[in-house]
Amino acid sequence: MPPLDPMQLPPSTWVFLIATVVKMLIVFTVYMVGVAYTTLAERKISAWIQDRHGPNRVGPWGLFQVLADGVKNIMKEETMPGEINKPIFILAPALAFVPALLAWAVIPFGAPLPTPWGKIDLVVADLPIGFLFTLAITSLGVYGIVLAGWASNNKYALLGGLRASAQMVSYEIAMGMSTVCVLLIAGNVSLNTIIVQQATMGWNVLVLSIAAFLFLVAAFAETNRVPFDLPEAESELIAGYHSEYSAMKFSMFPISEYANMLTASAMFVTLFFGGWDIPFTQWDNSGPATVLKALATVGMFSFKVGFFVFFYIWVRWTLPRFRYDQLMSLGWKFMLPVALAYIVIAAAAILGLDYAGLERGRTFGLAMFGINLVLLVVLFVILDRGRIISPASSRIERERLGRLRARAVQRAHLAPGEIR
Repeated sequence: MPPLDPMQLPPSTWVFLIATVVKMLIVFTVYMVGVAYTTLAERKISAWIQDRHGPNRVGPWGLFQVLADGVKNIMKEETMPGEINKPIFILAPALAFVPALLAWAVIPFGAPLPTPWGKIDLVVADLPIGFLFTLAITSLGVYGIVLAGWASNNKYALLGGLRASAQMVSYEIAMGMSTVCVLLIAGNVSLNTIIVQQATMGWNVLVLSIAAFLFLVAAFAETNRVPFDLPEAESELIAGYHSEYSAMKFSMFPISEYANMLTASAMFVTLFFGGWDIPFTQWDNSGPATVLKALATVGMFSFKVGFFVFFYIWVRWTLPRFRYDQLMSLGWKFMLPVALAYIVIAAAAILGLDYAGLERGRTFGLAMFGINLVLLVVLFVILDRGRIISPASSRIERERLGRLRARAVQRAHLAPGEIR
């Protein structure tokens, strides 16, 4: 029997503790730098979409604009309205940001890294209930927004906080329901197990496409991004829940929004796009752990997350904002019923394939992909046809709408003195 390689064995307790502290520092630093430069990416991409330059004066290609904005926000004088609830007013920005950061503690960002002291998992805390932890922690972020709106003692801020809480309740359920199918097909709530399952069966975006679509829409709503930015609708509520904030406290809310974007993108990649798995190869999932595998998988995970951050920004500068009734009806009348029906159908399909004797591998994934393709055609081509999903669709019948338009044209051509 060949001797065991110490680089492939679990680390000792002290090495584990030191490695955890190092991973915490690295993840926190990279995360904060990533959030800061996501704000610059937002401004650069929006400028590119609108055919202008964007920030380009501070440093080469405007790369130091983030530092200049940070210094400006720290140096600005803070205003403190007289009728606020001061302790909660100060605490709310931190409550909005911290949950998004904590969720990264359980998200795997690469294959295990072999070291002379043992094999180190590239995740800060490899919890066996990592998926449930992310759902529980990320849902707490809305408390910061609601408390900011209430503590400001401002009617516009309060309306923004109430909108945020109603939006969270409407879409948190659909988000949770959409991930039930992922747990059913993986048979576990560990995020590492979900990644391994996708490496052997196929990415869940192909196997569970409707669940991926529901999760993506709910993630936009949970992060208050366009077209779901009703809590801070500038045209209606000035700035919504952060109307009374200034200086660095005000900056904490945009920072928390971008932090939530990164966290939601990482969760979407982990649950539906294979996490750190490199597509079209089993090299990163088989054989002993190597430094090259760890670096390659970290790079692949970063690329996937970066793509969906770009997608967030692209959607913001492409789509208009929903009306509030459209937002509510989309969540309750479409997403929740579809999520419940999809759970039943997916569970029945998985149970049927298990009874047929198919192992959880490529054949199982191909069978689920075929079933999923049929469901996509039924939902989007046969049932919907642009009537339910399209938020701009009118609830009025087409014939009645035609009569109203004809009457409006007729009135427009009447003389000024005639009765209308």
